[in-house]
Amino acid sequence: MSQNVEFKRTSGFLVGALIGSLGGLIGLGGAEFRLPVLVGYFRLSTLEAIILNKATSLVVVAVALLFRAKSIPFDLIFENIGIVINLLAGSLCGAWWAAGHAMSMSRLWLNRVILVLLCGLSLIMLTEAFFGIHQVGNPLLGDLILRSIIGIGAGFVIGVVAAVLGVAGGELLIPTIVLLFGVDIKLAGSLALMVSLPTMIVGFARYSKSDSFVVLRQEQDLFKFLAFGSIVGAGIGGLFLGIVPAHWLMVLLGFVLMVSTIKTFKYQRA
Repeated sequence: MSQNVEFKRTSGFLVGALIGSLGGLIGLGGAEFRLPVLVGYFRLSTLEAIILNKATSLVVVAVALLFRAKSIPFDLIFENIGIVINLLAGSLCGAWWAAGHAMSMSRLWLNRVILVLLCGLSLIMLTEAFFGIHQVGNPLLGDLILRSIIGIGAGFVIGVVAAVLGVAGGELLIPTIVLLFGVDIKLAGSLALMVSLPTMIVGFARYSKSDSFVVLRQEQDLFKFLAFGSIVGAGIGGLFLGIVPAHWLMVLLGFVLMVSTIKTFKYQRA
């Protein structure tokens, strides 16, 4: 076995486990942190990093949905399937549209878009940490039609972000479900996964038309060990959920995401 292959397997597992653990501690998959690492550390091109990140996110989300079935049964999820369908009506369109544009966009502009989106996600994390959104209450809007229209619009935006960054979109989906539909935070997490999975599949299918899709074959060792490490890390993070103060951890990770994003894509521009 070559040293390069061994390096990618080891570093892929360790990176996946570390990011997965930190993400698991605050209830996220960590895909937003993987993207700068794939570009800056593993030196993948931007589009290749997005595709590999999305493939990893698909595996992690599918496993997470099964793991959560013990605490949030599928019967309860299907009782709220209307929320999932409402958001999917927008997110599927957003993912298909954004993935198509990401493939045709110049690398410079794609880097700029990713820089803005990741910095935006870091600001959302900091906002959640300081102000909190995890209070169960009534839906934000009483009018069902208006709430559904806003849900479709929010889903479209989330689908765009998920497709461009290769993430599951939980950072946006969970607050949207909690605030817009007044759902409990634990149930919102499972509903978010139900929205994320088909949304990512649509974006993934769109990216399969790109020449950069070959990265999954060229970097199959990195992909396998990154995905495995992410699953192990998410499980470890979930076990310690509540032990580490999520408030301060989210503040820390928000700043880390901001700094790593700026540093990575400043390097890419240079």
